[in-house]
Amino acid sequence: MKTATAPLPPLRSVKVLDQLRERIRYLHYSLRTEQAYVHWVRAFI
Repeated sequence: MKTATAPLPPLRSVKVLDQLRERIRYLHYSLRTEQAYVHWVRAFI
């Protein structure tokens, strides 16, 4: 059985990396995790 999750708030940024940072911060990931995710996304776009 799936549990209902609250919808994510709308993104304020237009830039992809800024949107990524917004979501990561909304989900309360650590700063180091944010830096790693941004690094990997930047490498692939």
